[in-house]
Amino acid sequence: MMGRALLIVGLMGTLGVIASAVMGYLLTSPTDASMSRHVLVALASSLLLLFSHCWIMFYLIGTGKAIKDAVRENGLDPALIEETKRFKNASYPSLMLAMGLVMATFILGGGVATGSVPAWVHHVLFYAAVLVQAYALRIEWRVLGENERLMVDVDRRLATAASPVRAGA
Repeated sequence: MMGRALLIVGLMGTLGVIASAVMGYLLTSPTDASMSRHVLVALASSLLLLFSHCWIMFYLIGTGKAIKDAVRENGLDPALIEETKRFKNASYPSLMLAMGLVMATFILGGGVATGSVPAWVHHVLFYAAVLVQAYALRIEWRVLGENERLMVDVDRRLATAASPVRAGA
């Protein structure tokens, strides 16, 4: 459930970045009165994306630790731990790249506004950020779904392992 909520936040951030780009393309100059709205929407959207990606990484770390502890304390199959590592290995590179690109797009947007960075750099970074963000959301969707199924499986195994103890009590 937590993973789904974080995905929704990431989707909202992605839509916000796209909305900010539309606002940016409608600007007539760096001194346009709507520039502050463009910057504010870009900042809020970028922060939402950073929040969702960071928390998804922490969520995978936390659930991985819980599964690792359950495996060690209850003698479950150690392959379950390897699954959690696979989730992190599959998702972290795209999450880090998505975060880096959205930060670079926002930061260098300030350079464009001051005239020290050509506008095409900001534009290219934006398109790259949106493409990587779409890919990251797809990876997050898959990995968080697999993670949730693994947690349900571990819970089922723990309940099955505990059943004979209760029956004998």
